[in-house]
Amino acid sequence: MFVAQLTSPEAGARAAAVLLIPVGATEQHGPHLPLSTDTDLAAALCARAAARRADLLVAPAVAYGASGEHAGFPGTLSIGRAALELLVVELCRSATDTFSRIALVNGHGGNVAALGRAVTLLRSESRDVRLFSPDYRGDAHAGHAETSLQLALDPARVRADRAEPGDTRPLAEVLPLLRAAGVRAVSANGVLGDPTGANADAGEELLTAATAALLDRLRHWWPRHPEEGTAR
Repeated sequence: MFVAQLTSPEAGARAAAVLLIPVGATEQHGPHLPLSTDTDLAAALCARAAARRADLLVAPAVAYGASGEHAGFPGTLSIGRAALELLVVELCRSATDTFSRIALVNGHGGNVAALGRAVTLLRSESRDVRLFSPDYRGDAHAGHAETSLQLALDPARVRADRAEPGDTRPLAEVLPLLRAAGVRAVSANGVLGDPTGANADAGEELLTAATAALLDRLRHWWPRHPEEGTAR
């Protein structure tokens, strides 16, 4: 299911597949989650969807995003909105030489504006590119939702003994200050929410729902729905 594991002729033989491109980030996720969290979740979502259908392929993840709001926290590696937009435009232009249908699967909210502009430009060039951003609901960043998701993927990635609440106010309340001055202005530990009650069962439910939503989003490309789990 992973395009990078195919040879060039094998990729050509799969040109009718939909190419899923996970787009994440490398940014702080509090004292208890890895910097790769957004990329991990986007890649896992793509892999789970591709495991359900033989006509999906997964590209290597884009591990850098627009994470300027996390500036000041050690380890955050941001390329900014303009660079992300250009990267995705050029990547998809290249990818459509082989694959006519591409879905960008986004794992970081800060990427949405850049990805939206990239998709608008690509579609103006008659390239069939779509954007999907899962809605995991719950708290905004490194809280119950994302911590539960990481626990479902791999508990070893979570430093559970370091999990602590951050700013637990509703996102709408803190958003003006967050946009103006970044996450550090509202949360000293980088957490927006409370991860202390997170658990793998909750994360699995969120992943299952997000996978179903992604597959549903892709259905406009399928004239009929083959049996899920078709053997490759």
